[in-house]
Amino acid sequence: LRCSCRVWGGWVQPGGSLRLSCAVSGRTSSRFSMGWFRQAPGKGRDSVAAISWSSGDTYYEDFVEGRFTISRDSAKNTIYLQMNSLDPEDTAIYYCAARNLASVGASSWYEEGMDYWGKGTQVTVSS
Repeated sequence: LRCSCRVWGGWVQPGGSLRLSCAVSGRTSSRFSMGWFRQAPGKGRDSVAAISWSSGDTYYEDFVEGRFTISRDSAKNTIYLQMNSLDPEDTAIYYCAARNLASVGASSWYEEGMDYWGKGTQVTVSS
């Protein structure tokens, strides 16, 4: 598996929206999961959201629940993270990641468990 991330505009005002996308290549089955981590200045890399490719099950960290939505487009081998009601606290470098496990959740979606990482994308939320 390989993945890459991109954002259609890396800066928004507070309360605005952005959509991140990440394309995967090299997959030979649907038994994997994908999602995003983020890292703010001076902080560690934190989980954000994940989706199982096979089942579509999703997982969200509490601090983005209700604001962010993760989805997948199997035909395009792409996942999306729709980010609404953005706050300056969401400012960070966002990393797409993938793991060769279909399940998602706190027990399986963590930094050390990831098998592949995309290049970080800066998201800045400020007025």
